[in-house]
Amino acid sequence: VDNDRRDLDMNSKDVDAEKMTRFIRMNELRLVTEYNPVTAIGVMQSSFQLHLLLITDKMSPKHPERMRRYRAAAELFKGKILFILVDSNLKSNERTISFFELKKSQLPALAIFHTPDEKQDVLTLDEVSVERVQDFCNRFLQ
Repeated sequence: VDNDRRDLDMNSKDVDAEKMTRFIRMNELRLVTEYNPVTAIGVMQSSFQLHLLLITDKMSPKHPERMRRYRAAAELFKGKILFILVDSNLKSNERTISFFELKKSQLPALAIFHTPDEKQDVLTLDEVSVERVQDFCNRFLQ
């Protein structure tokens, strides 16, 4: 996706299944990348300058439908915006949530971030829809 190739030195004797799995997880990009300590490095080093975060509770019964719609919206911005899922239940994601000055009572929310100038915008949601995500992204891009 990033048109950037990274190679794992397979000639090294210390490559094991764990290191190979870590390498793949850090360097893979999906329509929606889940943000966690393993993927954080890959997200931060991505060549995409726009990151759209869906900050939500993965344990919610509404989560599967939210993700279906979020992925559908990600198709529309493929190659332009990096779509990221941030699970609000993970303690390691608390700093990310506070960075956007959000409280758990305001979730789910969309947060868009432009890395070069750190410009950002936040939209709290009752429901994730393709149209709302698309409108939010288009407004920010303009």
